Amino acid sequence: MKYFIKPIAYLLGIHLAALVLLTLMRVCFYLSVSHMLTPDVASQPALVATAFVRGLWFDNVIACYIMALPLVVGCVAGAFGLVRKWMLRAAGVWFGVWYTLVFMATAGNIPYFVYFSKVLNASIWNWAGYGGTTLGMIFGEPSYYLYIALFVVATALFSVFLWYMRRRALKHWPEVVPPAAYDLKSGRWWLSAGGKLLVGLALCGACFLGIRGRLGYNPIKVSAAYFCSSPVLNNVGVNPMFCLLNSTLDDLRPENRTLHLMPDAEAIRLVQQYYGRTGIKGISPIARRVEPDSQPVRRNVVIVLMESMSAKLMGRFGCKAGLTPCLDSLYSHSLSFANCYSAGNHTNHGLYATLYSFPSIMFRNAMKGSSIPCYTGLPNTLKQAGYSTMFFMTHESQYDNMNAFFRTNGYDEIYAQENYPKSRVVNHFGVPDDYLFSYALPVLRRHAASGKPFFATLLTISNHPPFVVPAEFQTPGLAPEQQIVRYADHCIGQFMQAVSKEPWARNTLFVFLGDHGKLLGQTDAELPESFNHIPLIFHASWLKPAERTQFAGQVDVAPTILGLLRLPYVQNNFGLDLLHDAPRPAAFYTADKMIAARNAHQLFLYNAELKQTYCYNIAPDGRPVPTSFSPAFAPLRQYVFALLQTTEYMVQHGMTRTR
Repeated sequence: MKYFIKPIAYLLGIHLAALVLLTLMRVCFYLSVSHMLTPDVASQPALVATAFVRGLWFDNVIACYIMALPLVVGCVAGAFGLVRKWMLRAAGVWFGVWYTLVFMATAGNIPYFVYFSKVLNASIWNWAGYGGTTLGMIFGEPSYYLYIALFVVATALFSVFLWYMRRRALKHWPEVVPPAAYDLKSGRWWLSAGGKLLVGLALCGACFLGIRGRLGYNPIKVSAAYFCSSPVLNNVGVNPMFCLLNSTLDDLRPENRTLHLMPDAEAIRLVQQYYGRTGIKGISPIARRVEPDSQPVRRNVVIVLMESMSAKLMGRFGCKAGLTPCLDSLYSHSLSFANCYSAGNHTNHGLYATLYSFPSIMFRNAMKGSSIPCYTGLPNTLKQAGYSTMFFMTHESQYDNMNAFFRTNGYDEIYAQENYPKSRVVNHFGVPDDYLFSYALPVLRRHAASGKPFFATLLTISNHPPFVVPAEFQTPGLAPEQQIVRYADHCIGQFMQAVSKEPWARNTLFVFLGDHGKLLGQTDAELPESFNHIPLIFHASWLKPAERTQFAGQVDVAPTILGLLRLPYVQNNFGLDLLHDAPRPAAFYTADKMIAARNAHQLFLYNAELKQTYCYNIAPDGRPVPTSFSPAFAPLRQYVFALLQTTEYMVQHGMTRTR
């Protein structure tokens, strides 16, 4: 009997130890994100306990997946007295490898959630092609060392426990199992083997039920972790490895390769109605010809996309830390928009939407792919109008396929890490913001001297982990993520001070906006506003300063610029001229698999993965108050669904250019 009990006890001991370690790691996760809880949620221990119970539920699912093969082999071999030492050693290796990966995902989920407010998911594979950059980001940011240490400690403790359990199981285990242990001629042996098989069958049945997670028609899904109105507590209960594997498998399914929010024909009809367009045959159903009333003006254009610059970091929008004096001053002396939202929550989304006026379709990177898609956007239009076009980035040009995509879609010159001295590279994201601006200035001066108008785009990076804060900005009392914002703001101020001395500056339109936001303060909604609320500033000596409160998005930047330049062109995108077209009824945006639309009174959110809706009323102080879906939210849902579905249709059918 001991040749059956010992292996089973060995396996069950490992299973329980893994659950204990995963629970302890969940405690670390909770402590790291507890500051994001609203006071009314944090004061309810029952809600926190429920989140941990659901977390144990999901942990058990992953543990049962890992346990399935060793348990089946152990039960069968143990029933017939065929367990050997090498089997227990092989099982130890099996558990060691798989739980190393699980602990890695669990530890890595903590900084990922703190940064993105989402559990680890398939979007991380977007970084798989940039191993050096990704490793540099991970090991170059000191705040991540704590989570690396958590992974190392958990893995080490589990390895020691595996060694102890294997040693205990093999204690007094003979090199050769006595023949009586598998005497096929003994009826008593067969009776014992049959009993063991029944016990083993019950254990295996329990394991496979654990894998399924529930007795219902459908197996467990991530939505089972959602039990309250707090996004943080809902995600405390999700096992990161479970979410990562499921989202990856979902992305591989054919039905998830395209978006299905509503029928294409209905979506197109609605967008035509919203935009007042009938389309142009041979281009797209929403294309139109823009013919200004006056002659074009030859003015330079400089767009600065600021990394992770949420509007909530600015004093104008309530930040009391005084992090952005330069940006706040620029905002008040420019044509600025108070209600602008980024298209997505990744840099590629912001670039794609700002330059080509197409919304981001959730978690996709539209710029990546061996076959480079073609778009008629701002760079192409200005290039056709006789402009020199250039793009400045801090990192390698291959990152996110930028070099190939931008060169295919309107940019003549690309400046990237390959162009800068190695001595100025500070991390795997390349050079800091001050060097980017100082490098770009003489290039702009050279183009201005040619007498030809130019269009330049500058993408900053310093406000992205790993933070490299210059010594003079390491202010006591401010966290590194605040210090780096002060530095990034200072770089913008220095750049504008320098260009103000250039003769071409008076004939140049400067546009400043965030590529996306970042999580700030409490998580008061399933998708916090700070992720997408960004500043949008149009600055020129010939523009009258004013603050506009209409809803705007990154997709509106290019049409507004072309309107200010009074250029005729064929518009084939989803942008509006913020100074001439009718205002949007609402802002719309995405973040990974979350879809959002908001107006002055309501916020509508939809998780396209879980097919779950979240609705909020906007309080007078701007705070979202959870509520249930009602007819008041139907226009918001219809608006954002129609826009994104039409985007999907046009991308899938190659309707992204005008020729």
